[in-house]
Amino acid sequence: MDEEAAQAPAGVPGSVPPAIVVMGVAGCGKSAVGIALAAALGAIFIEGDRLHPPENVARMASGEPLTDQLREGWLDAIGRRIAASVGKGQGVVAACSALKRGYRERLRGFCPDIVFLYLEIDPATARERVAGRKGHFMPASLVDSQFAILEPPGTDERALTIDATRPVADAVADATAAG
Repeated sequence: MDEEAAQAPAGVPGSVPPAIVVMGVAGCGKSAVGIALAAALGAIFIEGDRLHPPENVARMASGEPLTDQLREGWLDAIGRRIAASVGKGQGVVAACSALKRGYRERLRGFCPDIVFLYLEIDPATARERVAGRKGHFMPASLVDSQFAILEPPGTDERALTIDATRPVADAVADATAAG
């Protein structure tokens, strides 16, 4: 599903549309949960992986993790898309690893009201899921590098942590119930 397929109504006048980033390591289910959550909320879905520049995709496909510097332009592209949607009065759900606090702060620079939905998963399950994916540039060999830099959201961040080993429908129900 792409951004156009999950168009949101403008919402209640004066209300702020939701801006949610579904985050976590590769294999946690960001896209699946993000698509389902966007549909449940009548929001636009942004697939962060599609906004990586070709150089980043090639680097990851060859088994090399991205550096902070290589992630900057990608995070900015996601942040701009989120801000544009919110600016049009549309709710938005984006899938983006947002592994470090600094990455989340960078995204908040585009939209201060972003709420992060952290899909928490163990390394073995993440590796197994990534290894089983077909047609994705991210190899299972990079999962450990993501855990190595992961900074789960702190209690001072606007974030909800959900067990990513549960069914997608349960994750979406938890997220919508948390309001």
